[in-house]
Amino acid sequence: MEQLTNFERKKEVLRYLAYKNQELDRITHELIDESMIEISSIAKERYLYNTFNILRNKDGLYLEGTNFYLIGQDIEKHLNKSESCILIGASLGHEVDKRIRYYEKISMTKALILDACATALIEDLCDRICNEIERDLKIDGKGITSRYSPGYGDFPIGVQRHFLSILDGKRQIGLTATSTSILIPRKSVTAIVGIVSKDEVKKENTCTNCYKNNTCKYAKEGCGCGP
Repeated sequence: MEQLTNFERKKEVLRYLAYKNQELDRITHELIDESMIEISSIAKERYLYNTFNILRNKDGLYLEGTNFYLIGQDIEKHLNKSESCILIGASLGHEVDKRIRYYEKISMTKALILDACATALIEDLCDRICNEIERDLKIDGKGITSRYSPGYGDFPIGVQRHFLSILDGKRQIGLTATSTSILIPRKSVTAIVGIVSKDEVKKENTCTNCYKNNTCKYAKEGCGCGP
């Protein structure tokens, strides 16, 4: 899977650090560059995904062959053009968490920059996973919606454990969730994408149709959050 270039990733890191075209000094530039290399060197990228048919009844949406209901009007709207969906789990591994915690004790600046670098990398990994899925679906004239994760809108974050049990996340890639639904390792993502026709992909993947459009700081600044 093709990764972002260093320039593209640094641009993402700066965005997560909330820089808005400020002039950065040489030391900060070097610290970001060093942190990007450091995170990439210790990250252990692991991921899995699986496809499920979506069934609908009076109680809402659930995944065929499971007892997993997709709770909330927002996820139902997100998948309203989909007859099936894909559950995704992705992680950078425990060493990234350990390194960030280490720097929190000796340099909060370095810790914050490492955290932003890790966020940029896990988001890049998720984009690469989705690109991989799209290439496979393209043969059948299909595509995917944008990613939708537990905790978005009214899709409760409390489903994380159930979500991961269906994916067998712990055994497959060592991804778990605490009793309070925090993913472990922390730099991890769970998400659902709907499978739709190519025409629906073009209509769906826009800022206008995003559930965060009214509150998104990137949309307010006139730039999207995606590639």
